[in-house]
Amino acid sequence: MTQRSRRFRRTAIAVLGVSSLVLAACGGDDDEPADEPAEAEEPTEEPAEEPAEEPAEEPAEDAVEEPAEEPTEEPAEGETVQIALVAPSAINDLAFTQSMYDSLERVAETRDISIDVSDGLFVVEDAGAAIRGYAEDGYDLVIAHGTQFGGPLAEIAPDFPEVSFMWGTSADTQGLDNVFAYTVRSDEGGYVNGMLAAQITESGTIGVVGPIDAGDAALYVDGFEAGAAAQDPAVTVNVNWIESFSDVALAAEAATSHISNGADVLTGTAQMVVGATGVAQQEGVPWFGTQSNQTPLGEDIVVASQVYHWEVVLEPILDQIAAGTLGGEVYTLTLENGGLVIEFNDAFGLDEAILAAAEETIAALTSGELTTGL
Repeated sequence: MTQRSRRFRRTAIAVLGVSSLVLAACGGDDDEPADEPAEAEEPTEEPAEEPAEEPAEEPAEDAVEEPAEEPTEEPAEGETVQIALVAPSAINDLAFTQSMYDSLERVAETRDISIDVSDGLFVVEDAGAAIRGYAEDGYDLVIAHGTQFGGPLAEIAPDFPEVSFMWGTSADTQGLDNVFAYTVRSDEGGYVNGMLAAQITESGTIGVVGPIDAGDAALYVDGFEAGAAAQDPAVTVNVNWIESFSDVALAAEAATSHISNGADVLTGTAQMVVGATGVAQQEGVPWFGTQSNQTPLGEDIVVASQVYHWEVVLEPILDQIAAGTLGGEVYTLTLENGGLVIEFNDAFGLDEAILAAAEETIAALTSGELTTGL
């Protein structure tokens, strides 16, 4: 994991254990490769065509106009599209960052793209340096994968009008024509998970380990509470916001506290959940995941996971870039468009009647017959 992993080796990623997931969340250096000199080619051609005509006017006119007409074009048909991913945690975190990396890998199966990664950049300033570095290098698309990266992006994107940026989770392009915003109706999967949790709890108390009350994390928790209440109003859902996306130790403490206070089912969101799932596995407490399939964190405790399929927004965004539109639009993952998928862990052995009820809920949310109320 380096700050600037040039031509990141996609085939070299191994599935690591929980301890290495924690260690993976570290930043790298901020070295900035020199700018690409591609734009210097255009002006050298025109002055040579008419050396004898209007020597005092034509060279100066051409030197100004040629670069201005086509400073950098969208990738030509057949060219490799250079994509950079800047993320706050490791690409194998089984949560937020892995959801995007896995989606890029799926896109790479059908498109000619290169993927360079700077992961583990939970320090916003470091992420900003990486975003700017990729833009200076002339990447076609730079993905700022983190709600917290909005501040640096607002300063950087206007400096590179020829580069397209993606920012999420957010429904705000910040008024920039070269920024695509992407978000997710995480409340939909949260609702399904909450409904399921309310059916399997025996104590009537469920614990939620939340990071920061913002973005898709907040929406997931709201949806989870709504689903649990709809299934059984008598169930208590206790939410603990630890005010960090990456503090694994705090997540573990929050999970321990929930269990001590009677919770016999847990859920949570963001990359720090490895701490909470570790406690859940030790105590034999069922867990509901979101963002990525979290079954590898505990096959005997993970009931189901809401999985983000970002390729549903990546595909149309890449089409837009190819057509010359570099931003200004918002894309959203939903159950209806296939961007959200509820993946059940067969090894958990969920009761068939409860599973059938969950499938009915998913179908109703997908068709619009049912809403989360959010």
